[in-house]
Amino acid sequence: MAASTRTYIAFLRAINLGAKRKFPKASIAAAVEAAGCTGVETYINTGNVRFDTSLRSRARIEAALESAFEAEAGFEVPTIVFTQAELREIAADAERFADGHEGRHYVSLLKDPPTQAGVEAVEAAGTAGEVARVGGRAVHLLLGPNYHEARLTNAAVEKHLGVATNRNLTVIRTLAERWC
Repeated sequence: MAASTRTYIAFLRAINLGAKRKFPKASIAAAVEAAGCTGVETYINTGNVRFDTSLRSRARIEAALESAFEAEAGFEVPTIVFTQAELREIAADAERFADGHEGRHYVSLLKDPPTQAGVEAVEAAGTAGEVARVGGRAVHLLLGPNYHEARLTNAAVEKHLGVATNRNLTVIRTLAERWC
């Protein structure tokens, strides 16, 4: 009897940045299929992929995908996996965390659950114009009009909470609507 599959969403970190880290959507899909996944879909060229797998361990799924991505792309691709329910929750948390914020809203997606000390450090790193709110494995970055000069970036998140990849809230909402 075949094992049942579940749907997951993976976010790839640091691809399509510069000439040496090119990883087109078709190659991403091929690598995910090579890792034994089915029902593969990608969304825009920033490393967002939906797939079905019989694996249940997030760590095992991430390891299988990272191995397939390195084989396909020729470089390491840190990968962060969420269930559909987790992605829906991240999108829903955006409303609660934004609480009237009208500036830019980005979400740093964390590979590992954050420590309490890390949460406190990243939330304390904010200023009046830059706020971080942590919910599960997601850090909502609420930035002002000079967001391109922000000190509260994905690099700052990684300093306190480990490997993360960043998407704008529009992408998070779109993926939650399409894939969840």
